[in-house]
This record gives sequence, C-alpha cells and structure tokens, in this order.
Amino acid sequence: MKFLAIDCSTDRLSVALSHGSQRWQHAGEGGAKASATLIPSIMALLASAQLQLTDLDAIAFGRGPGAFTGLRTACAVAQGLALGAHLPVLPIDSLALLAQTTGSLSPRVLSVLDARMGQVYVAAYEHSTEGWRCLLPPSLSQPDVLKIPASWRDQGFALASNAHALYAEAFSFCLNQGGMAVDAWPQASALLDLAELAWARGEAVAPADALPLYVRDKVALTSAERAAHKPVQTP
Repeated sequence: MKFLAIDCSTDRLSVALSHGSQRWQHAGEGGAKASATLIPSIMALLASAQLQLTDLDAIAFGRGPGAFTGLRTACAVAQGLALGAHLPVLPIDSLALLAQTTGSLSPRVLSVLDARMGQVYVAAYEHSTEGWRCLLPPSLSQPDVLKIPASWRDQGFALASNAHALYAEAFSFCLNQGGMAVDAWPQASALLDLAELAWARGEAVAPADALPLYVRDKVALTSAERAAHKPVQTP
C-alpha cells in the first residue's frame, strides 16, 4: 500500500510517505508556516520515493483536535490533492497519533495536547488486537482535572503530551494515579500505521467528506478574560 500522511495539529509540521515497507519522512515548523511549506515538502517526498500522487492509495491527515490554522491547512491540502488525484482520504484523530507514538511504552495512553488559553485537549486510548480503542473521546479540559477511565485504576498508563513543561504541576494529580509522563508530539510516521488500520476497516471517505475535528469553537479570549488572567502586580 502507498499512503501519504500529513499532520499540522501543533506548531510542528510532520509529513510521511509509505510504499510497502519503505518510508520517507519530513518534519518542520508548523503554525502559519505550514501553509507555505507543506505542499513543497510533500512534493519532495514523492520525488524521493519516485512516486506520483496518482500512484497513492489514499491520503491520511491528522484531523484534530489541535491548532485551528494547522487543522484547516492539513484538511484543505489533503482534500485538494486527493480530489485532483482521484484518491480517498483518511481523517484520523491527532490524539490517536500520540497513543500510537507511545504504544511501545504502555497499552493504555492518555493523550494530551496543549490547547492554549490554559486548556488542553485530551482523549484516552487502550490497545487491543484490533488496534487502539478510544475509551474517552477527544474533549477540552483544564490541565489539573484530567480524568482516566475507571478501568485503568492501579494498572498504569502513559500520559503522552507536548505540554508537560507547561503543566507539570497541574498534571501531577493525574500522574499520581499510576501514570508516567511521556513527552510526545503527533508524528506522521505513526499516522501511516493508523492509516493502514483505518484503510483495512473501510474508513476512507471522499475528499468532500473529510473535515477537521475542532472540539473547541473559541479561538481567543475576550479583553475581560485576558485581564482576568493577568497576574496581580504588587507595589
């Protein structure tokens, strides 16, 4: 099988290409720069693999949750390339990529991505013979009130996140329930693995049906909210 995988859900850009057992990868800056560098990066990988877009079986992308601009960029590029090459699309949760990246360390992964504005995106995954099973779907949470599935008590789990440096103290309550902290970012190489499973399950969709998963529809604080979050200055 031949898949192209794209993830721009954070401030890191990750692209990967597979042709059977062979893989090609590229990582770079995400955010606003992703829209300018994503397509050239894809074209460079295809050239390295000596493939055309029309040679692919499908295009997979991290649908979110994550950075709004990055999600729209990944979705739009996946849709446009797939439409032009007459390919199906595989939209896959970006939080599932963290679970796949961390899977060798634990079969139970609480995936957490920085959502800015003092919040995080979180989902819980458990590995089975059929792949990752989502026990708690992607949601928005405060960092200090993360929840784990009741069945995980005393079993151990990995808290995979790109936000440990930001929320180490806030994550401590959750980690004290038997978790281990793992620094992780969504990786397109992991997306290739999930794409193969999703393809086998028949989850490919037409380009027009591939949509981002935002979870949150608010992208900025109001002036009053920003003022409320400012530290109090003492004379």
